[in-house]
Amino acid sequence: MKRFYTEATVTGDGPFGIALDARPLRTPARALLAVPTRALAQAIAGEWLAQGEKVDPRTLPLTGFANAAVDRVATNQAGFARRLAAYAQSDLLAYRADGPASLLAAQAAAWDKWVEWLARRLDVGLTITTGIMHVAQPPATLARIHAAFAALTPFQLAPLDPVVTITGSAVLALAVAEGELEAEAAYDIAHVDARWQEEHWGRDPLAEKAESVRRADLAAAVAFLRLLPG
Repeated sequence: MKRFYTEATVTGDGPFGIALDARPLRTPARALLAVPTRALAQAIAGEWLAQGEKVDPRTLPLTGFANAAVDRVATNQAGFARRLAAYAQSDLLAYRADGPASLLAAQAAAWDKWVEWLARRLDVGLTITTGIMHVAQPPATLARIHAAFAALTPFQLAPLDPVVTITGSAVLALAVAEGELEAEAAYDIAHVDARWQEEHWGRDPLAEKAESVRRADLAAAVAFLRLLPG
């Protein structure tokens, strides 16, 4: 899409809109885009100001999350929260390798802290297993993780979608949402196995390219979260 505007400005006193010249920015479903903080509105306006002669949606991640919050999440908030919470049923942190000892140690060093964090935060535990066979988590654990996601706003839930899919962990996503964990650390914690394999077998250029995309997606999601009300 060719750039059709000169300026991008913040409007309103809360919630805050974004105007492209005199036109209010709208979502793909044609709803007015209104966000809860001026800082987020300013960041979204900055994305539009940074566009060149053509508008590239791939360089508008904050706009994309805001659109999703309004069009997709707010219209089915309970269902969206339930889908994200469902990752706890097969949470990354619960599945440990059979070996070797060095990989087991790396997983424990990275993951045990967040299993303990869950116990402190929600007073529930994860059932830990080895191998890839599914293990059922305690009903109380699943219920409290679901309640934690259900308590979040549409603007908090929308960016958590890539967080849970990239990390494979509802627990890590909640830690990110609560400001306990930042993007780079969350990615590294979730990809202990990949780091271990690289140390032993070397890095794959194609895998490196895919990783850079996932890291950027995760960083954008966390940046969006940090621009929401505290």
